[in-house]
Amino acid sequence: MKIDNFIGELKKLNIVLNEIQLNQLEKYYELLVEYNKVMNLTGITEKEEVYLKHFYDSLSICNVINLNNVESLCDIGTGAGFPGLVLKIVFPNLKVTLIDSLNKRINFLNIVIDNLGLKNINTIHARAEEYGIKNREIYDIVTCRAVAQTNVLLEYCVPIVKTTGYFIPLKGKMDNEKDFNHAMKELDVILEERYEFLLPIENSNRTILKFKKLKSTNKKYPRSNKDIKNKEL
Repeated sequence: MKIDNFIGELKKLNIVLNEIQLNQLEKYYELLVEYNKVMNLTGITEKEEVYLKHFYDSLSICNVINLNNVESLCDIGTGAGFPGLVLKIVFPNLKVTLIDSLNKRINFLNIVIDNLGLKNINTIHARAEEYGIKNREIYDIVTCRAVAQTNVLLEYCVPIVKTTGYFIPLKGKMDNEKDFNHAMKELDVILEERYEFLLPIENSNRTILKFKKLKSTNKKYPRSNKDIKNKEL
């Protein structure tokens, strides 16, 4: 995706970037490629593919939520910062928390944050289920991108969502997804929207799920990683 195409596709999402934001994304890309030489951040390094499969894909969440009206957002399993760091660049109003279980990724994210001069964004080295035990119901939006089956993601992420807030995972094609109705019932959420679309240019399948949290999560969730693996919801 060339820059002009990227800008044009974002306008369809009611996103207009200024020069500062465009420069920040460019610097982000440069740092991603540089540090990817010494650590495994992404298999995608060609510029047009990064703008399509990482930057635009991260911003596709705007198909289901207006982030201009959101205060706090947490990205679970953020990896190299997708979608959370991209969302912070484009929506500077957000207070963003990036969580990942690998410290080398956290170190990379801190380098990017420092180089881009971003404020009100913090990184946390933690496993999602461990973080959710002590940090409950503090974010308006929790998101993640293609890190696990939806029934598992719900248990990881819903406990840290505020009541009446949203958990919004970004997924690919969902043909092989396990049923997650039981998980929804146990965690007191409803599927408010399921948005399916094709990624521009390459036309690969994408699905965005928008779960609304109805009431406070039972304190027995999230369980330990061992218990989740032994018996998924």
